[in-house]
Amino acid sequence: MAEPMVPGVTGTLDDTAIAALTGWVRTEGLGSEITDVVPLVGGSQNVVVRLRLDGRALVLRRPPPHPRPNSNRTMQREIAVLRTLAGSSVPHPVLVAACDDLDVLGVVFYLMEEVDGFNPGNEIAPAYVRDPAMRRQVGLNYAADVARLGQADWRGSPLEDWKRPGSFLERQVPQWRTSVATYRGQDGYAVDSLPGVDELCDWLEAEAPVDYQPGIVHGDIHLNNTMLRREVPEVAAFVDWEMCTVGDPLLDLGWMLVCWPVHPNPLGSAGHLAELGGLASRGELLEAYRAAGGRPTGHLDWYLALACLKLGVVIEGTWVRYLAGAASREAGERLHSSAVTLMGLGAAVAAGDNPFR
Repeated sequence: MAEPMVPGVTGTLDDTAIAALTGWVRTEGLGSEITDVVPLVGGSQNVVVRLRLDGRALVLRRPPPHPRPNSNRTMQREIAVLRTLAGSSVPHPVLVAACDDLDVLGVVFYLMEEVDGFNPGNEIAPAYVRDPAMRRQVGLNYAADVARLGQADWRGSPLEDWKRPGSFLERQVPQWRTSVATYRGQDGYAVDSLPGVDELCDWLEAEAPVDYQPGIVHGDIHLNNTMLRREVPEVAAFVDWEMCTVGDPLLDLGWMLVCWPVHPNPLGSAGHLAELGGLASRGELLEAYRAAGGRPTGHLDWYLALACLKLGVVIEGTWVRYLAGAASREAGERLHSSAVTLMGLGAAVAAGDNPFR
């Protein structure tokens, strides 16, 4: 699900944790011996390790070494969505077992089957290098799977309990305005650090769709959060479900298109695929989404602009953490630059000059 952890990257299971985990899997009747514990690193800030349980390859996911106040709830939400998707046509990791007993590891965690595939944010399978048709087709299949996620049944599922009351759409802009206001309270953070953010929020509030049909939202859908199959142009699994919710699946569509690694590519995602070229265009992705039964796209520009706002504000948080001494300057500056770019792209969409067409 990610690449082996490089030296200097923290986040694994020490001997005490392995012993506690071994006791838990035995009590649960899952197996008896844990071996080959290998830390993994990818896009996640959580601890993700590959291990073998009686020889079976599994992946354990838990909050970071210094959990945030909501880390356990985030894990519980991820567990709920994987349970909800079980047996569906949406590609996802198969949940094996979950534990919310804090006496085991001190945090909520879960075990899932290892996904047979590769993360295009970290590597590229040889078949994709050899065959440009693979690179084009995988994008079309990816867009179709995003459509299927929005169609997946969530009512009466474990994820339904995570649906917040009220309108998902109505709370979006106020939520991100609040985040920006919090950033502006950080010492050293300039009020105009994100040019155009207030105007973009104003436009989004004025032009918001009246209604929506609730569905499962991944919340951070891009190729770096996707595992692809090595020999066929298919999605093996969407991963990193920490921002999932029940909301408006059209936000996933907007997010997917904004993050697709063709020009403009504000995050520089899936660098290996982007460098090779030959990817489907955003227009082709949109047609594949529609053909797979995706949601009506009459308000697509609004969702593109919202994706620019939300993604930009989220990654701007790394710049704020740098100013607070909690993140590296390199990461802070790199993501701040991307956040500024996203504000400009969102403003262009709002002005009727959609750069994602």
